Amino acid sequence: MEDILINWTPQETRVAVVENGAVQELHIERTLERGLVGNVYLGKVARVLPGMQSAFIDIGLERAAFLHVADLHLNGVTPRNHHGDGSHPVPIERQVYEGQALTVQVIKDPIGTKGARLSTQISIAGRLLVHLPQDNHIGISQKIGSPEARDALRSRMQTLASVGVQDGNTGGFILRTNAEEASDEELSADIGYLRKTWGMIRDKSLREPPGTLLFQDLSLVERVLRDLASERTNSIRIDSKLQYDVLRGFGEAYMPAATAKLDLYRGERPIFDLHNIDAEVARALARRVDLKSGGYLIIDQTEAMTTIDVNTGGYVGARNFDDTIFKTNLEAAGAIARQLRLRNLGGIIIVDFIDMTREEHKTSVLQEFRKQLSRDRTKVTVGGFTQLGLVELTRKRTRESLSRMLCEPCPTCEARGQVKTARSICYEIMREILRESRQFNPKEFRVVAAANVVEMLLDEESQHLAGLSDFIGKPISLTAEPTNQTEHYDIVLM
Repeated sequence: MEDILINWTPQETRVAVVENGAVQELHIERTLERGLVGNVYLGKVARVLPGMQSAFIDIGLERAAFLHVADLHLNGVTPRNHHGDGSHPVPIERQVYEGQALTVQVIKDPIGTKGARLSTQISIAGRLLVHLPQDNHIGISQKIGSPEARDALRSRMQTLASVGVQDGNTGGFILRTNAEEASDEELSADIGYLRKTWGMIRDKSLREPPGTLLFQDLSLVERVLRDLASERTNSIRIDSKLQYDVLRGFGEAYMPAATAKLDLYRGERPIFDLHNIDAEVARALARRVDLKSGGYLIIDQTEAMTTIDVNTGGYVGARNFDDTIFKTNLEAAGAIARQLRLRNLGGIIIVDFIDMTREEHKTSVLQEFRKQLSRDRTKVTVGGFTQLGLVELTRKRTRESLSRMLCEPCPTCEARGQVKTARSICYEIMREILRESRQFNPKEFRVVAAANVVEMLLDEESQHLAGLSDFIGKPISLTAEPTNQTEHYDIVLM
């Protein structure tokens, strides 16, 4: 069983999913930085790129958003090339043109330097259903029962969706997992709500100019009831009376089962202190993760991928070295799965487990890893061990990771993770003085640098600096600037 804790302030909402006393997931939404996934805009085609089979769409944000041909659906269908095997879409330049207005939905938030990713197939999520207004397909969540139960649900939905529709265009629907036991009345209410929402979006798109936000997804507090609460949820505790009332009203209208688990926290201690969550967040931003056995993980996140290295550390508890490695890898499998959820790491992930010589150990570790990953709400695809002993996986990425949401690049090292030594900077300064002495003829060269650099030039490198001064025939003076970082210096021509 799991508990959901909600810490709300006017500027920020934080949600922690806690299981067996340990934080498994952390969701953060800041009022001024609210995510865009699910938002529907009236966009304008700014540029078509035939070579990339994509287009840049202006939706009123700082950076143009990105639309790939694979996400382009006209009337709910991706047009196919009538020549060949029909597996290739029609080139994007034959489907859209610059200046064209398109109703688009954000499917990935802007990440790093990349703009938002868009789709023209709109989907609107409700309590039980996801509505695809430009489609007529009835889909069933893969987590719902047997083939017979799925067929029965599909037949019910087809009947309910056709009620009151005159032209036969019912729109498409996907039944969510929590719709398995829903009554016809509940499904019909969700159908009505979703169709009304789509009607408002469509009407607004006809009146407003390009760049207009037509629809915004629910707030994080509301999405707790819609997306996070499940049968495994024991309680949902929130520390704001204002948001508790809002959430209860929303839940009674759409999710009465989840509303019964809602509880207003009135304790004196901050709600996140109950499970030491703030300390857990601080650990989730660290590069190193210690395991209970004495082993540890090293997690490095880059633009292209995330790498996770497993090390035995001080673990010597098993009878022999093979068992030590095996037990460390088993523990690491569960820890990695948790860290992926907690840090919201997505994209390509490479795990370097400690090398195992026995095939049964590899099989057991991979089985345990897949078992732990199966609890993830986000889609994860795992491969086996490669020839180099690595495990490759992908995790769907729709928003920024925890570290990129809470942190920014270090101004000292400029996100390299290291800085040049003071000696390296001394030699760089001397090379620069020699270079400038060949172009200019000042009376003096004045070096303004960090205190540790100036100290080294006056002490260990004083002989080299004096030799340079004699060689160029100009005096070189030094000024220490306390606010300068090691790599930052200026050479002033006097």
